[in-house]
Amino acid sequence: MEEVKMETAEVEGRAVQWDPTQLRKIQSHPCFSKEAMHLFGRIHLPVAPKCNIQCNYCVRKFDCVNESRPGVTSTILTPEEAVHRVREVIKEHHYIKVVGVAGPGEPLFNEETFETFRLVKDEFPQLLRCISTNGLLLPERIEDLDEIGISTVTVTMNAVDPTIGEKIYTFVEYEGKRYRGREAAEILLENQLKGIEEALKRKMIVKVNTVLIPTVNEDHIVEVAKKVGEMGVYLQNVLPLIPQYKFKDITPPGPADKKRIQDACEPYVRQMTHCRQCRADAIGKLGKDLKGCWEK
Repeated sequence: MEEVKMETAEVEGRAVQWDPTQLRKIQSHPCFSKEAMHLFGRIHLPVAPKCNIQCNYCVRKFDCVNESRPGVTSTILTPEEAVHRVREVIKEHHYIKVVGVAGPGEPLFNEETFETFRLVKDEFPQLLRCISTNGLLLPERIEDLDEIGISTVTVTMNAVDPTIGEKIYTFVEYEGKRYRGREAAEILLENQLKGIEEALKRKMIVKVNTVLIPTVNEDHIVEVAKKVGEMGVYLQNVLPLIPQYKFKDITPPGPADKKRIQDACEPYVRQMTHCRQCRADAIGKLGKDLKGCWEK
């Protein structure tokens, strides 16, 4: 049998390896590859309105067509409408290589997410399938994600210390109960870590998004980088806070603040530096979204 040559990277003095068959999956994914962002595009399908967590920086509106940020979409699509949208978009824009579900709520908390991906897999097996999640349900839905052929997973992880996490989340709904405070943060963190571990076991490429929140977690983000890098996460994306909801009065970090945090995290896990904080219904290349594509 031919020996598989692994890609090796140094992370905090350790050799971390990725199978090249995994890495081939992201050569056309604009979020996971800075080179790919200039050549290829993605389509986000807004089929997941319900959410099981309330983050203190999150306001979700479904009709803000002129706003470009996570959690907004002009409309919610059914799985059938979502597949029709894919069909129409790739007919004219052949550079679209990735189909993702990133909200506007929590994808794993909406069965429509899974039905959408099943339909996409059947009709467009050549397209890369990608999901973004808060990670709360990742351990229990990982087999479903594997079955529908999810290649890349993004988990939003803002803390690896529950005393910091409890400052970021108003509540967590899990197994029919609403949790608050430290208990909520502990449940979320435990499931995020377990879910990432299970995703990596299944050869999924994992990215971790971390929201940079001044005065709350800015000095802690490097600890997140250390932990996820140790686990084998491929990429971390540090996102500057967009002041909203309970964090509306926090002064957002500037580019220099973000760069400082990224430089501190780089020794532990590679950093994404080209994120555009996309809408839940974004279509096109990063930073060059197609206009007029949000109608059914």
